[in-house]
Amino acid sequence: MSIEFIDLKAQQKRIKPEIDAGIAKVLSEGRYIMGPEVKELEHELSVFGKAAHVLGCANGTDALLLPMIAWNIPRGAAVFCPSFTYCATAEIIAIMGAVPIFVDIDRNTYNMCPQSLKSAIEEVKADKDMEMFGVIAVDLFGQSANYEAIAPIAKEHNLKLISDSAQGFGTTLNGKHPLAWCDVSTTSFFPAKPLGCYGDGGAVLTNNSKLSSDMDSVRIHGKGIDKYDNVRVGLNSRLDTIQAAILLPKLRIFSDEIRKRNEVAMRYNEGLRMYALRIPKVLDGVLSTWAQYTIEVPNHMEFAAKLKDKGIPTARYYPKPVHIQTAYKKFPIVHGGLPNTMDCINNIISLPMHPYLDETTQDLIIETAKKALN
Repeated sequence: MSIEFIDLKAQQKRIKPEIDAGIAKVLSEGRYIMGPEVKELEHELSVFGKAAHVLGCANGTDALLLPMIAWNIPRGAAVFCPSFTYCATAEIIAIMGAVPIFVDIDRNTYNMCPQSLKSAIEEVKADKDMEMFGVIAVDLFGQSANYEAIAPIAKEHNLKLISDSAQGFGTTLNGKHPLAWCDVSTTSFFPAKPLGCYGDGGAVLTNNSKLSSDMDSVRIHGKGIDKYDNVRVGLNSRLDTIQAAILLPKLRIFSDEIRKRNEVAMRYNEGLRMYALRIPKVLDGVLSTWAQYTIEVPNHMEFAAKLKDKGIPTARYYPKPVHIQTAYKKFPIVHGGLPNTMDCINNIISLPMHPYLDETTQDLIIETAKKALN
C-alpha cells in the first residue's frame, strides 16, 4: 500500500468537472494572462479573507516582494523575521538591500516569539546607525502567528507588519484573519499548499487602497496610466488565467477541506499524544489550516525509515534554519541566539496531511508511528 503525503489526485477527482470546464473556457477565450478569472478569483479571495483588496501574482515570494517594493524600503533597514521558515521570508528582505534580523520562535507553536521580537527591536533601537522598517511573521504549518501579541509591538515602534501566510491562508485567530492586525497578508498557491494551483501563483491582501494601487503597478512592470510610461521600476508578476480558473473551484471547497484537515489532526493528536516527544500545539482561539502535521521524535532517521518500510512518506520542515544557510550566515540574530529554533531541528518530522486521508489510512499511520516510537 502506498500513501500520498499530499493527495492532490483525490482533490482533483472531487472537482474535476469544474476544473476542466474552467480550463476549457480559458482556452476558448484565449485571455491567458490576467483574464476575467483572475479578477473573479481576487474578488472571491477578498470575501474569504476579509480583505478590501487582493492582487494575484506570479508566486508567493513575489507576494512578499510587492509590498516591499511599493513601500520603497530603505537599503540597510532592519526587518525582523523568524529563521525557522522557508528561505523566501528572509530572501525578499535581502533582495531589497535591507537586513533580515532573525528572531526566535515559540517552542510550542514554532511561530515567531513576541518576547524575542521585542528583545531584537530593543537591540537594534540601541544601534543608532540602523533604521528599523518592519516585521514579517510567518503562519507556519498552517497556524496563525500570535498577532494579538506581535501587532502591538510593531505598532509601538512604527514598523510595518506582514503576515507571510504562504502555508496559512485561511487560518484565523479568534475568528479574525491575520490581515486584521497586519498591513499586508500574503499567500502562495504552490501546489503543495492547502490552497494550491497546478503551477506557481500567489496573492497579496491589504486594506490599504494606495498600497494596493502601488502594488498593482509594481506587479505589471511599474505601469502608469499610459501603457508605455512606466512610473516605477517593477516586476513581471502576473497570475496566469488558467491557474485562477483552477483555484476558483478549489476555493469553493476550501472551508470544507480545512474542517477535514482539522479532523485528521485531532485523530493524530489523540493517537500519538503519549508516544511522540511533542505533538502540535495550537494557540487558543486559532483555526489552523494544517499545511503540515509536524511532531518531534527521538530519532527522525530511524522513524522515517520504519514508516517508509510500510509505504508511509514523511518530510522534514525545516532541518536547516535560514540563519545557518550559506547565503544568510552573515545576517544578525537576536542577542542570546535562537535556542528554541535550534532545539527543535533535530527532532522534527511531518506525517502525511491532507483532507482526503480516510480513517483506515489514518489508523495505519498512527499505529505504524506508535510502533516506530516504542
